[in-house]
Amino acid sequence: MVTYYKIGDMFCASAHGDLPYEKTEKPAAGTKLTWLFTGGPGSRRASFLVNHPAELFMEKEDVSWLNTNRLNASAYDGQTRELPADLLAQLDAGTLRAVNASHPKFEEILAYKPKEGKKRVHVLAIGDVGSMLLTGLHLLGGDVISSIGICDISDKVTARWEFEENQIAYPWDYDAMPEVDVVDQDHLFDCDVFVFVASKGIPPVGSGVKDVRMYQFENNSKIIGHYAKMAREKNFKGLFCAVSDPVDPLAKTAFLESNKNEAGEYDWMGLLPEQIQGFGLGVMNARAAYYAKRDPRFKQFLTEGRSFGPHGQDLVIADSIENYNDELSKELTNLTVTANLHMRAIGYKPFVAPAFSSGAISILMTLRKQWHCGSVFLGGVYMGVKNRYTEHGLETEALALPDALYERIVFAAENLAKIV
Repeated sequence: MVTYYKIGDMFCASAHGDLPYEKTEKPAAGTKLTWLFTGGPGSRRASFLVNHPAELFMEKEDVSWLNTNRLNASAYDGQTRELPADLLAQLDAGTLRAVNASHPKFEEILAYKPKEGKKRVHVLAIGDVGSMLLTGLHLLGGDVISSIGICDISDKVTARWEFEENQIAYPWDYDAMPEVDVVDQDHLFDCDVFVFVASKGIPPVGSGVKDVRMYQFENNSKIIGHYAKMAREKNFKGLFCAVSDPVDPLAKTAFLESNKNEAGEYDWMGLLPEQIQGFGLGVMNARAAYYAKRDPRFKQFLTEGRSFGPHGQDLVIADSIENYNDELSKELTNLTVTANLHMRAIGYKPFVAPAFSSGAISILMTLRKQWHCGSVFLGGVYMGVKNRYTEHGLETEALALPDALYERIVFAAENLAKIV
């Protein structure tokens, strides 16, 4: 049974009939509704776009939400059949937003409206990756970025890149690209999009470190934790992009650290889980495509394939969803995961492709509300998936996943949960 509520000027519906808000009769046909659910703020997204009826009733959020086979077989079929036609029509139209009524910032989240127009972007740390990412945003982002602020521990570095970037221009169309300026630490979160590219350092070529990403986690988690707390203090409402490695655990660290009060206790008054996204899957998807273009055994990936999971050892590449071949998919996954080692064997650090494919291109696709590769919060882990932001919330793609593929995704999620 569905109960209706009126909160401010918004009409809401819920399976919970005991929420502490004004109940109301079923609104007139065509009234836009928001679905209310309940759940722990540390284990559920605060809001999302509903794209399957079972999501309205599921008490646990996890990677099964990526699998329509699991969603269709859920124990909530009876409840979904009782849903009002108007609510189902809104779901089918892709305009049904769900909000966690248990969240301490519930009313603020419910009333939130995405900012329209071009966005102010700040990039922290202009090193190898940061400089390439900045260049990509500057060259390609004129349609969605108003201006770019850059910040680094070195004033010489920011002076250099402000000077360089602003001398890249089309003749006679000097405002086609967003202006780049230097921003200080005090104003780092006076923006719509914050891009974290800071890193303690990458092991030098020839160091013998096998999993470079996890080598970086201990130091980089402290750095991102500091800036996540700063975002909380500044009441940051924009998108927090984690680009430094290891992307997925760092995104989770940012979420957790921003939601601690001064006593170190979780009060969930910091960044929302969907306010943070990890940007590392884009280059893994691109690397899989690189090999698929060069080996006809993998060519189906280019039209039927998908990538899931972390930017690291537990990456999941599927050669195809409808015609999944587990052996070929694992071979393609291994090629993709070890591509960075191939670049190091040549004698170079692999940072250009990640800066563009995972960084600039994926962030711009995010701002354009396009489907892209990124790590989003799913039941306590940040998991790389195909997703997009819409005016009604974050949407994750759900597909009929073969069992062998789904088992790989579950394994990756379980391992991510062990890290942080």
